Amino acid sequence: PVQILSYMPGVVKVEETDLKPRVGFLYPISTRNISVFINATREQDSGQYMCTVNVVDDTIRLDKNVGLINLTVLVPPAAPTCQLHGNAIVGANVTLSCSSKKGKPSPMYQWQREAPTLQVFFPPAQDRARGTLKLTNLSLEMSGVYVCRAENQAGSKNCSIVLEV
Repeated sequence: PVQILSYMPGVVKVEETDLKPRVGFLYPISTRNISVFINATREQDSGQYMCTVNVVDDTIRLDKNVGLINLTVLVPPAAPTCQLHGNAIVGANVTLSCSSKKGKPSPMYQWQREAPTLQVFFPPAQDRARGTLKLTNLSLEMSGVYVCRAENQAGSKNCSIVLEV
């Protein structure tokens, strides 16, 4: 464990960590609420945080004097990359793939064909976890713009690909 913040004999001390310019007590200590804030959270701020309270002349009991909380910083997906795998010729099969380099939790993917022939896809053609869409027995009518949305609880981003059969 690394100490990041302390209050002893009337003095708040912020330790030399990457949190130093972004962390502090939310309220004056006199309120007896020792909530802390972390500004401009980053993915690497995720982890377990422990609060220890030691009162002078008080018996130290680990179950009473320590509080633990887990922090998970969510990260929206980065703009995904769309790719076509295979030859887009009549009667052939192709796979469209979509992947995002960042995102916590890992993004889920949704493919959709844009207007004028709007179409939404479902398994087994679409694999939402892998970001793939399998198009089989291509026809000229399957030409169009296909959009992939990478999405998690923190946000979403799109990419698109033009399929010309």
